Amino acid sequence: MCTLRISEPDGHIDHLMAAFNLTPSGPSTFILMGIPDLEAAHVWISIPFAMFYIIGLLGNFMVLFVVGNEKTLHKPMYLLLCMLALTDIGMSTCVMPKTLLIFWFNIKDIIVDGCLTQMFFFQAISIMHSGILVTMAFDRYVAICNPLRYTTILTNARIAKLGLVGLIRAVLFMLPPPLLLSRQPFCNDRIIPHTYCDHMAVAKMSCGDITVNRMYGLVLAFVVIGSDLTLIALSYGLIIRALLRISSKKAHQKAFSTCTAHIFVILMSYPPGLFSILTHRFSQGIAPHVHIIMANLYFVTPPMLNPIVYGVYTKELRDKVGKYMCRM
Repeated sequence: MCTLRISEPDGHIDHLMAAFNLTPSGPSTFILMGIPDLEAAHVWISIPFAMFYIIGLLGNFMVLFVVGNEKTLHKPMYLLLCMLALTDIGMSTCVMPKTLLIFWFNIKDIIVDGCLTQMFFFQAISIMHSGILVTMAFDRYVAICNPLRYTTILTNARIAKLGLVGLIRAVLFMLPPPLLLSRQPFCNDRIIPHTYCDHMAVAKMSCGDITVNRMYGLVLAFVVIGSDLTLIALSYGLIIRALLRISSKKAHQKAFSTCTAHIFVILMSYPPGLFSILTHRFSQGIAPHVHIIMANLYFVTPPMLNPIVYGVYTKELRDKVGKYMCRM
């Protein structure tokens, strides 16, 4: 993505800032531009994003409420669903409130520390989200391939421990980028052509050498996402191998219905995330506004659709939600 660099005299800088409806910011402030070339349409663009965000919050809070209040749902699978709902809420909330402030009220300033904090949290939560999807794949493998040992292999306590491991992994992996950037000297033109503090968008504001940041982000993305996708593929490979040994069509249909929701969630989560990561580094030929809109959709579309998908494909959860909806 191209980064706006201002090298004109002070009078020209003031003219540019006036054109963009900006106010001069202090030395410890960045300015998030929103979506370049579509500033006039910010209010209209905000409508679907706000709707998706609100629907996602309502859906995920409903999952948390229903599972928390129904003792029959206090099982590993639904504990994982609650973890997924929490990461969905956290991921969208890290980004959307500030984005909507930009769209609605033109509040574009963000302090450097706030920018780095936002970067850390949404990236760490994304790593946690990926780890939960891996655990869910393992859960489906045990449920289909070792159903008699399911309750002994996957207990609520073990799922909680796996969630804690995922949290520690996310924190350890995502602390270095903001710490490295906090030591970088930033140029005078601190205008970020984005709606949130993406790692590479902020790194490009630096006047120093960002080779370490660039390489760390790329290697980390492929190591974490690559290893997680490999483990998911391995789980489903073992599931398919087990199903090929069974001739019962009913067993095949049951296994397929058990895995369908998880497969949909994987397809909604990984491709948009990879697209956002790669376009910041290899963005030639992709219009900046296309990349930014797709990056923002990554933060609202999966959180909105995940509870719907699991509500549709998980009968027990669907019935419990229906019971609470009928009481309203």
